[in-house]
Amino acid sequence: MFRPAQKMVKAVDDVTFTIEKGMTFGLVGESGCGKTTISKVILGLYKPTRGKVLFRGINVSGRPSKENTRLYHREIQAVFQDPAGSLDPRMTVGQIVREPLDINREGDEQTRDNVARKMVEAVGLTQEQFRRYPHELSGGQQQRVAIARALAIHPKLVILDEPVSALDMSVRAQILNLLKDLQSEFELTYLFVAHDLSVVRYLCDIVSVMYLGQIVEVCGTSELFENPLHPYTKALLAAVPVPDPNNRRIHEPLSGTIPSPLALPSGCRFHTRCPSRIEVCSSVEPKLIEVKPNHYVSCHLYSS
Repeated sequence: MFRPAQKMVKAVDDVTFTIEKGMTFGLVGESGCGKTTISKVILGLYKPTRGKVLFRGINVSGRPSKENTRLYHREIQAVFQDPAGSLDPRMTVGQIVREPLDINREGDEQTRDNVARKMVEAVGLTQEQFRRYPHELSGGQQQRVAIARALAIHPKLVILDEPVSALDMSVRAQILNLLKDLQSEFELTYLFVAHDLSVVRYLCDIVSVMYLGQIVEVCGTSELFENPLHPYTKALLAAVPVPDPNNRRIHEPLSGTIPSPLALPSGCRFHTRCPSRIEVCSSVEPKLIEVKPNHYVSCHLYSS
């Protein structure tokens, strides 16, 4: 029996960016555009088929030494979308926060316990909650535990994969303010993966917009919101709700649906939905170019 040839999906294609120390770099886009895949490649959960991941000058996506691998996994931590799903229900808050210290053999048991207690306090939890189990906490408190665990061994880079999307609006603000305060206190660098542009605007210094596995626009946060260039970015910003019933924005929604990653359109991947497409868009793939200082866009409207 002959099996049909299997098609390969490029979840991420030709993506390059740099995260400067102390900055918050945002990755935004619709579901399925490749944001989480990038974060998992950086974490080492996925191996890239091509390209490489450089961390402090070391290629960690190839075959790094055991020492470099240990250092890499120590200095990059993650906070995931679902706090309850990322916490072991059989462990107390104290055990969860202390676990990275135990794995890395940081000092003696008393030292690890003291560090864990300080981290629990740093994220706004009490010592009484130190002895509780995850199911005894609210969603916001569970996410605080996940943040405390990620910061317990003082990482250099923290990947925040939709860290507030599963939380109530009032709790979101608390967690975002906490992340800002901790970044300043511990000199952290963030990679923030999200689809909520209002959250991105509040937290990020630089924003990269993705569509179907490719980056279509990169620039500073204020520049992106004040002067978006790519038609897809404009559509995303136009869809953001305005909290003012007297200031209703009228925008035309994008036509069509997102193409299947198994059958990507030729030329620009966005041209099948783009209201500003021109003839060349359907045949030639645009390059990501700098059209203004530190403002990059992948669109034929700006390539001439």
